Amino acid sequence: MSEFQDKARAAMHAMREVFPATPLMRNDHLSVKYDADIWLKREDLSPVRSYKLRGAFNAMRKVHGASAFVCASAGNHAQGMAFMCRHFEVPGVIFMPVTTPQQKIDKTRIFGGAYVSIKLVGDYFDDTLAEAQRHCAEIGGHFLAPFDDDDVIEGQASVGAEIEDEMPELADMIVLPVGGGGLSSGMRSYFGDRVALRFVEPSGGMSLRAAVEAGEPVTLKKVDSFVDGAAVARIGAKPFARLKGIRAEDVLAAPEDRICITMLEMLNVEGIVLEPAGALSVNALEDLRDEIRGKRVICVTSGGNFDFERLPEVKERAQRFAGVKKYFILRLPQRPGALRDFLDMLGPDDDISRFEYLKKSARNFGSVLIGIETKDAANLDALYARMEADGFAYRDITTDPVLAEFLI
Repeated sequence: MSEFQDKARAAMHAMREVFPATPLMRNDHLSVKYDADIWLKREDLSPVRSYKLRGAFNAMRKVHGASAFVCASAGNHAQGMAFMCRHFEVPGVIFMPVTTPQQKIDKTRIFGGAYVSIKLVGDYFDDTLAEAQRHCAEIGGHFLAPFDDDDVIEGQASVGAEIEDEMPELADMIVLPVGGGGLSSGMRSYFGDRVALRFVEPSGGMSLRAAVEAGEPVTLKKVDSFVDGAAVARIGAKPFARLKGIRAEDVLAAPEDRICITMLEMLNVEGIVLEPAGALSVNALEDLRDEIRGKRVICVTSGGNFDFERLPEVKERAQRFAGVKKYFILRLPQRPGALRDFLDMLGPDDDISRFEYLKKSARNFGSVLIGIETKDAANLDALYARMEADGFAYRDITTDPVLAEFLI
């Protein structure tokens, strides 16, 4: 056993004084769906509903004499540090952007209790981070990085140690979500080549893939923030040092809208609440279908801190990706019966979810924004064909980022 494995196992044993091991559970639904033996490592069932408290625990237990712990986070890292500040009875200062949802602020405050103070600074995370680091230097505190820290990486690797204890005969593959790289680098350092690893990033934030292709960490010019727990513009330097050498084809892209389908499926079918980052590994099974058939696969569900106020957005994005909801602008003739002619073209499973007259663009025609929901994507293809056959002019704006943002 390597020195790193020994340290990760020591961290795991020390954690048992604070919280129990998260369960490794076989999932029948996914096993049948993918014709494989699918297991979920349920980090969404930790005390803070993510694996982040592992790294916080391991790093904080090794620090002595700091006036306070300081971090910048609007999510799981903040909650993990807050939980451990209360456990170790040490002060913590958590900086969050001003735009952080109140639910996350309240949850962090509950976990930390009297040991934590929360400061809301900056509209953007970079401003929040800069202020947190300035404050940390000013008070002589210890800055707790979310992933770019060897002790944090070692703590996250305790996930692997637990998997090894819970499943002595190792699985054929472990699928891991990737944000800054703390969990994925810890798992790679722990398992080495003993098990195949696949790494999953959101399509709009593939900093690991970019680093693998460049041979070093690079900063993405643009990041889609929807998968907020994994949308990182630059992979951590220390995590990448451990991940360097992996194949680019082993880093998978999960489209943000497809992740929404997985979140709804796990909620509706299994009663499992996953945040977008927590659904990454399960979502990637779709791309791994041929490779995993007949094999034993473990997906790490990394977090379940989902704000249900986002559920309508998740459902909307899922429907659009699945092709069962479309938006289009219809050029409707300004004559009696024109609307009835259009309505008669709708199928029995087609429902109008949006109907709004827009500014007239011509005297004899009016523009109408229409949203249609249906049960099968083929129904909307058939509707478009009927519209074209009857001479109705329309423009599908479902995937038009500019028009969709302003009109939908």
